[in-house]
Amino acid sequence: MDDDTAPHPADHRRRFAEEARSERPDLAQLCLLLGAVADGAADDDDTAVDAAQIELDRLAGLLPYGTRTPHDWATALERLLGAELGFHGTPAEYRRLESSLLHEVLRRRRGLPILLSVVWIEVARRAGAPVYGVALPGHFVVGFGEPGEQVLADPFAGGGVLSPAAASELVEGATGAPLDPAALAPAATLDVMVRILNNIRAWATARPERSDVALWAVELSLLIPSHPARLRFERAQLLVQRGDFLGGAAEMDAYAEVVAAVEPTTAETVRDRARAARSMLN
Repeated sequence: MDDDTAPHPADHRRRFAEEARSERPDLAQLCLLLGAVADGAADDDDTAVDAAQIELDRLAGLLPYGTRTPHDWATALERLLGAELGFHGTPAEYRRLESSLLHEVLRRRRGLPILLSVVWIEVARRAGAPVYGVALPGHFVVGFGEPGEQVLADPFAGGGVLSPAAASELVEGATGAPLDPAALAPAATLDVMVRILNNIRAWATARPERSDVALWAVELSLLIPSHPARLRFERAQLLVQRGDFLGGAAEMDAYAEVVAAVEPTTAETVRDRARAARSMLN
């Protein structure tokens, strides 16, 4: 007989919001809940989430015991994930949504620099390494050790260790500007998630036929604390684009109320857009 008092499984978006607002958000769990939303998984289907967590645990168990120094950790991860298992990136990954989904990156062993870095971080963390993400401008990498003894590795290139000169060259090649030492600080978990979601939104923006992806990426971004208010307007535009004129208009009006005190001209322009959206129903 069914137990009506048993708790119903929380939907993936609500669990994402709860994790993002927790005291110590779990990077792997956030990435995997994002993947469940992307796949349209049923609320009670955690198959991919559980399988990916098990795989990360398995990979961590393959690392050698007795690893101590930051350089040793970086070398061990490069040998296991890069050389033996073939995790790395290619230019084609920037054209694939799967390259931003952790469970797919674990399956394909290909991905964007930031998702490959998540694999390195989560495998190394489980094994006890002093590891964190480093959000270099234009290219995400992994750091091992404290400032002063920090060792950088580039998972997109198979995990090769980056010398300070190579890191500077990487940043200058991507941005045209020299490397700011402040960029070497450990990246906070929620900052990593914002960057992943920004990548997905950029991917979808270049593909107007994938407004469905743009919408869920914006909606997950709105669940992260301290998000930019303008995301509400972005969501409103997507709703209108997808034919939800009333929903989009209501969201525009709400955004106009938020910005009216500091940007009255912008607020009035947004209200005009809301009226135009409603007129599409006439």
